[in-house]
Amino acid sequence: MSILINKNTRVITQGITGKSGQFHTHACRKYANGQSAYVAGVNPKKAFEYFEGIPIFGTVKEAKKQTGATISVIYVPPAAAAGAIWEAIEADLDLVICITEGIPVRDMIEVRNRMCLENRKTLLLGPNCPGVITPDELKIGIMPGHIHKKGRIGVVSRSGTLTYEAVAQLTALGLGQSSAVGIGGDPINGLKHIDIIKIFNDDPDTDAVIMIGEIGGPDEANASYWIKDNMKKPVVGFIAGVTALPGKQMGHAGALISGDADTAEAKLEIMRSCGITVTKNPSDMGRLLKSVL
Repeated sequence: MSILINKNTRVITQGITGKSGQFHTHACRKYANGQSAYVAGVNPKKAFEYFEGIPIFGTVKEAKKQTGATISVIYVPPAAAAGAIWEAIEADLDLVICITEGIPVRDMIEVRNRMCLENRKTLLLGPNCPGVITPDELKIGIMPGHIHKKGRIGVVSRSGTLTYEAVAQLTALGLGQSSAVGIGGDPINGLKHIDIIKIFNDDPDTDAVIMIGEIGGPDEANASYWIKDNMKKPVVGFIAGVTALPGKQMGHAGALISGDADTAEAKLEIMRSCGITVTKNPSDMGRLLKSVL
């Protein structure tokens, strides 16, 4: 089993004719079931054209109607990306995965507020995320497929590169992954750690989870408290930014210590107190996970 996506998922690429959209759609189609999964592209200026045999539509709504796709992935440039997200939401897709980095915070605040006010059913992953992969079935995003191996460990992370690090360690240890999810590092995003943790907890084919966070924001703490009261599976945790200085942005737009509870040390302590096995060394994530099984 998998979470969010599987081999039967049908995908729309918004921004399919741009450099990033072309490159990553091509790569994703070469992975596992990607050839049949990617069924449509969207570019209002290039409707009725094709990219590697994939039909391009003028709108997400039309692409969904003609192909039955339920998920979109967005490679639209930052200035127009929030509009692309909202177009996918208005088309009532199940999931929108936004890879785009650098979307103005104000744009994302407007999207998030409107999603809440209108009680939209569409889930949003990202922006500024690597995407999601179910090994040997489907990848949607920019992660390297070859480091993944089908298994029973879930991975959720704010950092793309640290997702790859955890995945590579699990693969080297022969454990593999059920699904790996990058939620993105922006301060205003969609699905949080707690949302993905809940899904992994309910997934009968996930035995344990690696949760990777960063300095800044309350997301990791909120997930940890939920884990303490509800999680039925072991969790290993890591927080990036132990040496980061208060008030100085590190890496992602959301990685900024604005209070005592935002530091890596504070988050690690909360995670530890909630029963999560934590490490300050990212090279230990796989080993620690194996030790708690």
